[in-house]
Amino acid sequence: MNIKLNNHFLDVKETYLFSDIAKRVKAFQAANPDREIIRMGIGDVTLPLPQSIVAAMEEAVREMASKDTFHGYPPEYGYDFLRDAISAHYKDLGVDVPSGSIYVSDGAKSDLGNLPDILGDNPILIPDPVYPVYVDSNLMNGRKISFAAGNQENGFLPLPPSAEGVEPSIIYLCSPNNPTGAVYSREGLTAWVDFAIKTGSLIIFDAAYEAFITEDKPHTIYEIPGADTCAVEVSSFSKFAGFTGVRCGWTVVPDALESNGIKLSKFWARRQATKFNGVSYVTQKGAAASLSGQGLEDCKANIAYYKRNAALMADVFSSKGIYYTGGVNSPYIWLKCPDNMGSWEFFDSLLNRFGVVGTPGEGFGANGAGYFRLTAFGSYENTIKACEFFKTL
Repeated sequence: MNIKLNNHFLDVKETYLFSDIAKRVKAFQAANPDREIIRMGIGDVTLPLPQSIVAAMEEAVREMASKDTFHGYPPEYGYDFLRDAISAHYKDLGVDVPSGSIYVSDGAKSDLGNLPDILGDNPILIPDPVYPVYVDSNLMNGRKISFAAGNQENGFLPLPPSAEGVEPSIIYLCSPNNPTGAVYSREGLTAWVDFAIKTGSLIIFDAAYEAFITEDKPHTIYEIPGADTCAVEVSSFSKFAGFTGVRCGWTVVPDALESNGIKLSKFWARRQATKFNGVSYVTQKGAAASLSGQGLEDCKANIAYYKRNAALMADVFSSKGIYYTGGVNSPYIWLKCPDNMGSWEFFDSLLNRFGVVGTPGEGFGANGAGYFRLTAFGSYENTIKACEFFKTL
């Protein structure tokens, strides 16, 4: 074969971070078949779907079994009943997001990876540490990436540089942040929105973890004045409703977003209609059920369960004087490795000593070196066991 390939894929690391972790854990299990493994690495939910959501999906399946209520191809942008439910969710957060600006998808990760399809060769600015898909999807398209350093000094919440002389860029922000669990204040997000407006930049805002926010922090970037003129927001049912294995999310592309007289929504709608065939009716009925009534209450109960796990870990690290972010408004704990250990060194230490699996910070960027991510998505019982181990660090 002598075809041309997209050689920009060579710019991406050959193996995905979590694939490397899985290989190490598999080797450990092979060598220690009797050891218990406590998985606190991948941010995957473990509680089952709430029965209220299952009931809505079961009813949708029954509709699919009848000729009169059968549904074929779904609308590319989502059924109106779900777009309206998401719009109502934003109203509950105090902002107005019209249903027509909401595009339902099979998850935030897909949309984050697909948004570069409609964007040209712009500079990319991404905080580091960072969720890998932001970086990898742009490397695959040959984009030039620069990083805003997150560190202990700024609480892993970097602010924008001076706007003077900066060319228009694509800016990725995530709050609550994955991997650090840090959450921007209104002042912090306002600084980024002002920077984007002054420089003619676009913010891609990842709000997948907003349901975990307890304190008075913005749940959506559209709480910030002017954000609808400079920001796309991506969100998900994965963590909120436990849909990691079901797959459903959405992206908001405000009508006010324009570049050179072209509405960004026009390009995104065309991209979705061409390359995406929509989310199943059954899935969307379950997603809609999660946003109101008993479904909403059940989802909040599951989130409270995970937040209790996070609080357990936070209490241990606070008592031991180990620096960390997250744990309050997020299901993640981002801690500084004890005794100046490297991230992978600490990974091996936790695995071999305690059978605990976490995620080395280096996998999230250069500024993750010496740090470590733990998730609260495991069981309460396993979290208690892990905390007993952490007390000996």
